[in-house]
Amino acid sequence: MTRQKKSSSKPVQTKFTRMPAGVSNPIDIHVGARLRQRRTLLGMSQEKLGDAVELTFQQVQKYERGANRMGASRLFQFGQILDVPVHYFFEGLPSSSLAARRMSENALNDQGQENLECDPMTKRETLELVRAYYAIASPEIRKGVYEMVRSLSKSMDPDK
Repeated sequence: MTRQKKSSSKPVQTKFTRMPAGVSNPIDIHVGARLRQRRTLLGMSQEKLGDAVELTFQQVQKYERGANRMGASRLFQFGQILDVPVHYFFEGLPSSSLAARRMSENALNDQGQENLECDPMTKRETLELVRAYYAIASPEIRKGVYEMVRSLSKSMDPDK
């Protein structure tokens, strides 16, 4: 029997701190926002999504706000129903430990939810506008709508 030499390098450890009671984890908030974004883009109600996974719409609301943490099997179910891979829910998360630490600090200061609410891509109006835009069958008409909106936005902001 031969002995293998133990590696002298230590594994990198990242310190994860538990969030205080009543404070949502920033990752749960992000995953919930992505759930809401996809559901809204598909034009699906919270009630319909809840029925598909045997939950009440209130439970879906809690997932979307990040108040309840989703397990792997529930995330997989949502991914199948919303026709996205599980990693979709994590896209846009910071990859560095420093950025993750800042997310946690923002959550403790209630800034995480405020930042999320300021992001135009998480607003219902934006999601419904995108869905309506892509519902226009004619590429020519879609392009005309796009040009019109660009023109309007430029006229409102003279610096553009």
